[in-house]
Amino acid sequence: MNPVRVTAIACLMPLSELDEDPFLVDDRTQHDMCKQWAAARDYRLTCRLSLHRLRADHQALWSDVQAGLVDVFVTPNRRALENAISGADEFTARCAAAGVRLETADLDEPVYNLAMKSHVHRRLSMPTAGYNGC
Repeated sequence: MNPVRVTAIACLMPLSELDEDPFLVDDRTQHDMCKQWAAARDYRLTCRLSLHRLRADHQALWSDVQAGLVDVFVTPNRRALENAISGADEFTARCAAAGVRLETADLDEPVYNLAMKSHVHRRLSMPTAGYNGC
């Protein structure tokens, strides 16, 4: 059996954007959406990328594709893709040319209350202090 290999792409906006758009700051939730999408199809999530306006032609996106290790890129939604990759339309075209599918999970984004925003803030602002995000 040769399972479909999926690379998840999440957007990682600066923490300063937490009040404006908490979903785009919360890459963990974005990756969870991609994981749910892959699991629902019995695909194997092999790589997780958290990006902020990376160029569509950046080698970090294409090295695993060139090695034959990626069948599908999945992102939580188009909005996340547009903030993760600078030139989302160019990236889409490059995926098509490389024969790699680009999918969006399109699950409902959570509605962030104050407690959820605080949790995201703690997790992202204290990664070197031994905080494990739980």
